[in-house]
Amino acid sequence: MIFEDIERVADWSLEERIRQTGRESRRVPCSHRRHRSNMMLNPLNLAHLNRLDRLDADVVTLNLEDAIAPSRKEEARINIALFLSRLRHSSSRIVIRTNPIGEGGEEEIEALRPYAPDAFRIPKVRSPRQIEAALKLLPPEIELHISLETREAFRDLAHWGGIDPRLRTANLGILDLLADLGLPQRLVTRGPGNPTAEAILGRFLLDARIAGVLPVSFMYQEYRDLEGFRRWCLREREMGFEAKACMGPAQVAIANEIFGPDEKAIHRARTIVERFEAAQKEGIHGFLDDEYGFIDEPIYRDALNTLSALG
Repeated sequence: MIFEDIERVADWSLEERIRQTGRESRRVPCSHRRHRSNMMLNPLNLAHLNRLDRLDADVVTLNLEDAIAPSRKEEARINIALFLSRLRHSSSRIVIRTNPIGEGGEEEIEALRPYAPDAFRIPKVRSPRQIEAALKLLPPEIELHISLETREAFRDLAHWGGIDPRLRTANLGILDLLADLGLPQRLVTRGPGNPTAEAILGRFLLDARIAGVLPVSFMYQEYRDLEGFRRWCLREREMGFEAKACMGPAQVAIANEIFGPDEKAIHRARTIVERFEAAQKEGIHGFLDDEYGFIDEPIYRDALNTLSALG
């Protein structure tokens, strides 16, 4: 826990919370790069913020955007600054989801930049200019993530890869995207199997990979329907996804399990890399292996990708 007495913190006025906030982060940077689960957290909930040092999600996103009423956005921003200034360590990477660029996002980045989140995430992106405006505000060590929620972003994502290496992750906001495309939400709320929903997921996955960013699949908002969430995770893993947005710890546990390392696949990858590199030294770039069949350059590269995804 960050504060031993969270009820006392809840009684503080906003002015007192500002006085209690340090000027910068003292957090030891998170050591891993895993991104199986990305849990959204509301910064108006102080009890949830107080557990930032002991959450199981690989990534925690502190949401300043659509879940926060305009009248309480300042309070949410102050809460984030207060808790991040007191946070010493966490097993989760910390991302701050701002409001859109041009609608308060720049001011939020400037205010919260000293508290050293691992990334800022900007929503409702429609053009590279919004990405470039956010990047200008970030130091080299802080990544930029985007929410893909508009038809323009869905159309152009594959062409955004060369903007800046700090652009690392794209998060699919599928309900907003469906609304922007004039499509009904039932395409995803009824579970996997709808061909239009899977076409959207497939294109998002491939375009993100073309752009060189990690694709994070959408948040399943029926948080009590854990079986439905599990079915989506299993289908998305089959498609090639490695990361899932989550609503609450129960979804995080499922995402960590399904998108976690496959020990058989890891053993296979390590063995292929070892055997291919040994053969390569002898000038052999393709050979028949008794255990794994024919091994050549594409098989070797797939094994390297498997190992690099371990984080």
